[in-house]
Amino acid sequence: MKASFPKPTPSTIALLLLPLALLAFIFVFLYPNEFELQHSLMTASCRTSTVANFIDPVTRKPDFRLLIGILTLPDRYERRHLVRLAYSLQTNLTAHVDVRFVFCNITGEEHQVLVALEIMRYDDIIILNCPENMDSGKTYTYFSSLPRIFNGTNGGDPPYDYVMKTDDDTYFRLHNLAESLRNKPREDLYYGFLNPCNNPNAHHYMSGMGYILSWDLVEWIATSEIVRSRTAGPEDSVTGAWLRDGKRGKNRFDMNPAMYDILDPNRVNCFRHAFVPDTIAVHKLKDQKKWATTFKYFNVTDGLKPSKLYHIP
Repeated sequence: MKASFPKPTPSTIALLLLPLALLAFIFVFLYPNEFELQHSLMTASCRTSTVANFIDPVTRKPDFRLLIGILTLPDRYERRHLVRLAYSLQTNLTAHVDVRFVFCNITGEEHQVLVALEIMRYDDIIILNCPENMDSGKTYTYFSSLPRIFNGTNGGDPPYDYVMKTDDDTYFRLHNLAESLRNKPREDLYYGFLNPCNNPNAHHYMSGMGYILSWDLVEWIATSEIVRSRTAGPEDSVTGAWLRDGKRGKNRFDMNPAMYDILDPNRVNCFRHAFVPDTIAVHKLKDQKKWATTFKYFNVTDGLKPSKLYHIP
């Protein structure tokens, strides 16, 4: 025999729900920001990396994949912070762009600890197996190490279509850079600012402010005896000599005047001039004032939202 229970009346249901409603009211009154906090945490967990990956790979296939390697020194913490800000604000690209800071072996104990903290927080540093140097083979070690480091990271495809070597005093406008590369060849490409820019009879090479090689050239550098036998010297001209001697880099693209050194009133020439709207890269940003002047010209802070927390004229 089934037990029967009396059907609750509306007044009984109301009496049962009243304590729950009162508890919910008290919770909302005492913790008004709890739901906002939960929403913020959920939103933050869906964001992409601040520096490394500027395109959502789920929604669309990138036009190409580019690795930007910024050759710098371990103790330049303030400069790296500034450069991270400069690139992390450039979003909604049609290309996949990874930005990495590149060192040789870190010998100072304090830098070993502090750089480890950076890696844990940003994961945007490559440490090569070489003595730290400028023109004694660091660029060679950078390019030649990439196939070993990244092969197999993109399935069966090359990990990147293009690889850039640049410095920490160069600012690239990533949208213009991506647009300039979108229809370029994916093989045998050598891209940058052709130097010297005022001597048609010279042996030309792309300025060290920032130049790009297609991935096949990076693989060639990693295995070429022509390259291995000549690694010392001004790195940008040495790279140009590798390609010239190896009859490589035939798809050359000189991006002058969209790439240039920031203006020095006392030195105006073919590679140093005033800002132009279609700029791809500005070089020689040796101090914070030059970075700020550059950001101001390109309206980088126009997106700053008004707030009671600060007042910036």
